[in-house]
Amino acid sequence: MLAARRFLPSLSLLAAFEAAARTGSITAAARELDLTQSAVSRQIKALETQLGVELFLRERQTIRLTVAGDGYAREIREALRRISSASLNLRANPYGGSLNLAILPTFGARWLAPRLGKFLSAHPGITINMVTRLSPFDFRLDSIDAAIHFGDPVWPGAELAFLMRETTLPVCSPSFKKSHRLNAPSDVLDVSLLHLTTRPDAWERWLTHRGVTFESVHGMLFDQFATVAQAAIGGLGVALLPVFLFRDELERGELVPAIDGEVESAERYYLAFTRERGDYPPLAAFRDWIVKEARDSASG
Repeated sequence: MLAARRFLPSLSLLAAFEAAARTGSITAAARELDLTQSAVSRQIKALETQLGVELFLRERQTIRLTVAGDGYAREIREALRRISSASLNLRANPYGGSLNLAILPTFGARWLAPRLGKFLSAHPGITINMVTRLSPFDFRLDSIDAAIHFGDPVWPGAELAFLMRETTLPVCSPSFKKSHRLNAPSDVLDVSLLHLTTRPDAWERWLTHRGVTFESVHGMLFDQFATVAQAAIGGLGVALLPVFLFRDELERGELVPAIDGEVESAERYYLAFTRERGDYPPLAAFRDWIVKEARDSASG
């Protein structure tokens, strides 16, 4: 540990370097940090001396990052951002921990958010910050502790906790069904089909499962289920939607089955997280809670 700390520069040196690297100017960095130009220059020189690497090429009154300096600046910028984020989270919740959770937008809004109150009531010291992520990412390059994942049980570098299965159903507005003859699964090939960009082959899978022969499937593309559902309610076509996320619209009659018969998706919902963060108390508490909540909602 002591040997490693020899190569751990002070925050003031790193801040001076990052500001100069980002702005490309000692003068601009000094103005941003409320220091003199000479002070910033000395800090950068001290950092270069400590690392034993030249970070800038100095040409008359200008500076330019070396190749090594450019790579170092990218990593330092992310490290400073994460320190800033951690400090902000600590100020917002000084008596507990924060959990940064990546969610799928419709799952987060319709299934998770209405239930989160129960978790927060049972764990008053924990704050949950949610951001949207539509596909797997590298946890090492992001300040995310865990993520909701729908797909195969594969996420490089992450552990997966199973949450639930999903069944889908072709749905449309009552007026759309009335104006089109939709009786057999193959009838959907004669109407406009609404597609989700993150599930580009969903309709092909559904048709294959129902034994329908087809050459190609066309239709409108949407990036979120909520928009697909609204398009279906508006009579733009038939949408293939997860039943558990749109049960309210089905019960109110805003959407009706275009063709009877739910089909279980091959993919599943999981909570993804890294092994290194698995014992982080807010994450461990949330993992135990959401796994149980998913199991209870499926059995209910």
